[in-house]
Amino acid sequence: MHFNYFSSPGRFYKGNLHTHSDKSDGILSPEEVCRRYAENGYDFISLTDHFVGLFDYPIVSTESFRTEFFSTILGAEVHSGSMENGEIWHILAVGLPKNFNPPNAPHFLPIEDQESAKELAIRCKEAGAFVSIAHPQWSGMSFNDAKTLAPHAHSVEIYNHGCAVDCDRPDGTHMLDLLLSDGLKLNAIATDDAHFKTKDYFGGWVNVKAENNEPESLLTALKKGYYYSSCGPEIENIEVTKNSVEVACSKASSIVILGNGSASNVCHGKEITSAKISLEPFFNSKWVRIVIIDKDQKRAWSNPIWLKE
Repeated sequence: MHFNYFSSPGRFYKGNLHTHSDKSDGILSPEEVCRRYAENGYDFISLTDHFVGLFDYPIVSTESFRTEFFSTILGAEVHSGSMENGEIWHILAVGLPKNFNPPNAPHFLPIEDQESAKELAIRCKEAGAFVSIAHPQWSGMSFNDAKTLAPHAHSVEIYNHGCAVDCDRPDGTHMLDLLLSDGLKLNAIATDDAHFKTKDYFGGWVNVKAENNEPESLLTALKKGYYYSSCGPEIENIEVTKNSVEVACSKASSIVILGNGSASNVCHGKEITSAKISLEPFFNSKWVRIVIIDKDQKRAWSNPIWLKE
């Protein structure tokens, strides 16, 4: 099995899909947020301010900040309904149209007669958005919560840099793996969730393989899963055969393969750039995913690979 997006036309574009400005609870203007990401080597971002009445339901226009080398995708972090712990849902919707109809979400507390998270996610997806389950560890999200939303989402935040910096709850790996093992086909994104109040920026991103750096091309690639996520390392290629996985990457200290339950296999070394790893431990797993770990313990994550397809 060859993952066609590594050899498909186009190139990888680096982007952050979760960012805030002073149009909600960030501290920088949309223009300054875009300028800083462009200046720091990003090809694109999505400005995803909180879509609640408190901030007048913003879907911030960022078209004027696009350049020949930098693009933006309209989006928002939308909220509605109560999780099992009583807190309101946070759903990332990248690619929302400007005229998207707001939910009844006046603030960050769930209220009666709101849409459910499921209903809101369905609306976002039908409107053309790339929908993600945001920061499940930070939210205290239960598996039942995530399972309700998962059929209507494209991905889970596997890493949220703002949550790492500010509360040590950055992780979505456990939730993603449980959903995958339940047969739900979701991908993974790493993000910043930057507000620029602390050093919550430039820490997690996606590398999207697209034919050009235009919003529609990037969105199409995201929905197809033509990307990987990273905090530093690069994944150059993945090949899956009947008995093994071959990985090419930037210099790494570990290349890990994970699957259902406790299934795993690993290649350790110094400045590894390729490895062929046996799939023998995964006889009972329908999926695997690859993690690259470098000498500084920075990671890159592949999207899940479904072995039976």
